[in-house]
Amino acid sequence: MQVLRWQERETPQEQDLYRRMQLDGLKPYSWSNGPGESYAVHSHNYEKVLYCVRGSIRFVLPDQVDTTGNRGVIDLAPGDCMVLPAGVRHSAQVGSHGVTCLEAAR
Repeated sequence: MQVLRWQERETPQEQDLYRRMQLDGLKPYSWSNGPGESYAVHSHNYEKVLYCVRGSIRFVLPDQVDTTGNRGVIDLAPGDCMVLPAGVRHSAQVGSHGVTCLEAAR
């Protein structure tokens, strides 16, 4: 699991993130969800590379529990990237302003 936080001053543009993913040899596609939408726990048989373009999204990793019993949580904002290994179970909750993401399988 890897999370790369957006460090630049300017808000990322979708086409710039798209090009960045292509330069990494990926074939990204865009998807969006409205405020509060959610995805039940599931996993993929491929490594998922995901950039948050607009809005926000929270990923919950039910199998990653810390010493206090809290589940792993990853909050993504514009420009943040998550690399999720194949087979890692996760659910997702879209933020209050919806979300647009770029995603690719590796």
